[in-house]
Amino acid sequence: MEKRRVSSGIAELDRLLGNLFIGDNVLWYEEAGSFSSTFCLCFINETLQAGKPLIYVTFDRSPKNLVSYLGPLAESQKLTILDCFTNGKGDRSDVFNKFYEKDGAMWPYQVIKVNEPADAGQVAEAMYGLHATLSGDVHFIIDSLTGMQSLWGEESVLDFYVRTCPRLYELDTIAYWLIERGAHSGKLKANINKVAQVVIDLAVRRGSSSLKIIKAEKRQCKHLNEQHAFSAEETGIVFASQKPPIATFDLGARIKDIRLKQGLSQRQLADLIGVTPSTISQVEKNTIYPSLPALFRLAESLSVDPATLFRETGSDRGALIYPAATRSPISIPRFSREVVEAERLLSPDSDLPAEIILIRIQPGKKLPGHFSARKGKEFGYLVSGCLELKINGRSETLAPGDTVLLPRDTPERWLNPSTDNVAELLWIIFP
Repeated sequence: MEKRRVSSGIAELDRLLGNLFIGDNVLWYEEAGSFSSTFCLCFINETLQAGKPLIYVTFDRSPKNLVSYLGPLAESQKLTILDCFTNGKGDRSDVFNKFYEKDGAMWPYQVIKVNEPADAGQVAEAMYGLHATLSGDVHFIIDSLTGMQSLWGEESVLDFYVRTCPRLYELDTIAYWLIERGAHSGKLKANINKVAQVVIDLAVRRGSSSLKIIKAEKRQCKHLNEQHAFSAEETGIVFASQKPPIATFDLGARIKDIRLKQGLSQRQLADLIGVTPSTISQVEKNTIYPSLPALFRLAESLSVDPATLFRETGSDRGALIYPAATRSPISIPRFSREVVEAERLLSPDSDLPAEIILIRIQPGKKLPGHFSARKGKEFGYLVSGCLELKINGRSETLAPGDTVLLPRDTPERWLNPSTDNVAELLWIIFP
């Protein structure tokens, strides 16, 4: 007959594991700071919410400490605490026995003290005797095998475990067994792993908690031996796979996009900054990341505000007005600003595919070549002044209001023949 599925109280763990089944003995290897207690709380809450009885067998916590840890869950009539601590690791101390001086009839929870927890047989008797008084599938938290070993020794722990697990399986229970990973021999761990239906390892790696499913018997688990990062939050356990991906910013691509809009090659940008073209290539591929001073030099060489390097293309798409004061000058390789100046009319954050710039050629100055290195169609409108250009060996003159279209050809020379007036040319470069 097919075993019934039961939730661990953590939906993502159920998915990774393929659910718990009635009869499962679940072995939890825990490490300090790995939040095993939170996994237990989720399972306890799920059990009690479903109206199932739960027995918490404690070797490592005093009843008072356990009640405090459980909080409101301790008030459930479905919970029973089997205290193997007070007369065990608690050494029968009055400090712990004071817990029992309260009027038992007033407790909203049931606590049963095992008289001789150092006797593994008496602990087993207490567990089975209590189970016989309960109905339905009973769930157990057994905390912990490490606490048992301090009372019984390793051989007795192994004997108790290999005898108890099969019996709990036949009794249609689900049991969580907790064990400190580094506190036991390899022999013990190998043997108990064989008996358990489910084995889960909790670890802390580089400050982050992770879960690995080592064994998941008789179920189709596709995630064996995978590391799954998680965190303990107010809502319980949250796996990294459940969180929305963190948006990453591609700085290299942003720098490349602005460089291309400027019509600069990697070598030209490298010359402006004073680095090698290989460095620019590595920056654009995010193989290396520029230092803060280098970022400022990059921004200066690209004629943009440093903040522009960290904004996505198109972030200014809602803007309607670009004040003149916000425009940035553009460096034109090979030509000094005493000869020609250029100014971008739209923000680099605009998603407009064309680059729109204003070119100012100083009086009497000549450009032995084109001011743009972009490959694509170009369109110009002379706003003021006068310009001569030489293209394909032929000289042409532009007066204010004239336009020029360059589908493929590149001017061989620009000249401002005036000795008094600056020539202003509105220039549009298409991709």
